[in-house]
Amino acid sequence: MQVQERVINILLVEDDEADVMNVRRAFKKNNITNPLYVATNGIEALSMLRSEGGNPAIVPPTRRLILLDLNMPKMSGIEFLHELRTDPELRKTPVIVLTTSNQDKDRVEAYNLNVAGYILKPVTFTNFAETMATLNRYWMLCELP
Repeated sequence: MQVQERVINILLVEDDEADVMNVRRAFKKNNITNPLYVATNGIEALSMLRSEGGNPAIVPPTRRLILLDLNMPKMSGIEFLHELRTDPELRKTPVIVLTTSNQDKDRVEAYNLNVAGYILKPVTFTNFAETMATLNRYWMLCELP
């Protein structure tokens, strides 16, 4: 199997610029070379995932993974998950929630919408970088739809 086939197209749905920078820094620190696309809210994310007006999706449709914050403007992470799961083209896309929300209702609702994981954002950058490295190792092993 060629290395190219193991590339994962990662869409980070995150409105906090500091968190986006932390993800980029963690990728660099861990030599994670998968393409990283960033959407600042759920509406923008859906647009990046869908082919519209004859144009291909911004995020390539193969081997996609979404890292999703829950607390965002315009469309919350939970609203985004509802929309994603009702779209026949997108519903199989694996989603990892990466959030500061430690509320049981958010966790339960996210898992009810078939998230692949629910991770609380680590407070320190070192722990954040370790979390990204672990996620990367795990997803490189997985066979994605």
